[in-house]
Amino acid sequence: MKSLPPLPPQVAWHDTGTGVFPYAARADGHWWVLRLNDFPEHPLYTLFIDAQVIGDVDDAPTVWQLPPRTTLATLAVSERAEVLHLMAGLGPYGAETGTPCTGDYCTCSILTDEYAARPNTPPSTSARQP
Repeated sequence: MKSLPPLPPQVAWHDTGTGVFPYAARADGHWWVLRLNDFPEHPLYTLFIDAQVIGDVDDAPTVWQLPPRTTLATLAVSERAEVLHLMAGLGPYGAETGTPCTGDYCTCSILTDEYAARPNTPPSTSARQP
């Protein structure tokens, strides 16, 4: 795993309005996006910068100042669309390496682009439920 970079000063996280990629920040013209994974089956988050995987995150570094989503400003509609377009196909854990998870005990199979585009869709519905 690559070491996680510090979030540049004066950059703030925003709520994306989706549970698949709940946090996004625009830093020096680049999108930092956290994908929420099916924890504990996978690491809690995966960090992407401009859709390139940087690494998995179990505990967000304190320097990121990752606040609860309920306290964050929400991305503008156009920014949200840009983030979702950028992250297309990267909902399931492992999709960034070409091997998306298909495990029986995680929700990765439901994390399609259409699912990610639905407002506030946390991956809490298990794939193993009817």
